[in-house]
Amino acid sequence: MKEWNGQNTADFQVFDRVQAKAFDQWAIRQMQIPGVVLMENAAGNISQAVLSYFRQPAEKGVCVFCGGGNNGGDGFAIARHLRNHRIEVRIAVCGDPNRLKGEAETNFIICQKMGLPMTTVDLGSADLFKQVKNVIGASGLLVDAVLGTGFESELKNPQAMLISCMNAHNLPVVAVDIPSGMDCDTGVPLPVCVEAAATVTLAALKKGFVESPESRNVTGRVFVADIGIVK
Repeated sequence: MKEWNGQNTADFQVFDRVQAKAFDQWAIRQMQIPGVVLMENAAGNISQAVLSYFRQPAEKGVCVFCGGGNNGGDGFAIARHLRNHRIEVRIAVCGDPNRLKGEAETNFIICQKMGLPMTTVDLGSADLFKQVKNVIGASGLLVDAVLGTGFESELKNPQAMLISCMNAHNLPVVAVDIPSGMDCDTGVPLPVCVEAAATVTLAALKKGFVESPESRNVTGRVFVADIGIVK
């Protein structure tokens, strides 16, 4: 894992949204690496970043916000890794768990089997802030695994409200791959995004980070994590 400081871009590959998806498909289809293995590698490296750079707040407890796609699957796997390091974790499931599929569903089931505390957040609820506050509890750190690089349309109101509720708690946030609500290609919020203390992005820098210097205000420190293969 290596940190991008804004001056060393030449040391990294830079992917836009299409390239990020194509890289995953190449790894799975051509290199025959199962998606769940890529997810496990990503989660292990992100968990190590949390433990290395945010150990003190993490020891107060970590709340992992998981969306319904592969970004959420990373979040479930991260929660497992952190719990194995004796970090108290809580999981906020931001969507219908019955609609999870593939690697995300696999890691959700493992978290269930481990007995990790999980709360399904009703994004359409009028008391969303209260729900978010309750699931965070006394946690000292949040992990943002809600939306990934594939998101490109304007946020719907429930998603925007969730992100605003997360930001309102003024806790350090580690974003998985990209802060939720940021456009991967432009680095612009759609229209709001998670305000992270650090972003652990997977396989390559994302184009929006490079295109928009202002993105550093919401990505925080940026680390590029290996997922088990390079191209």
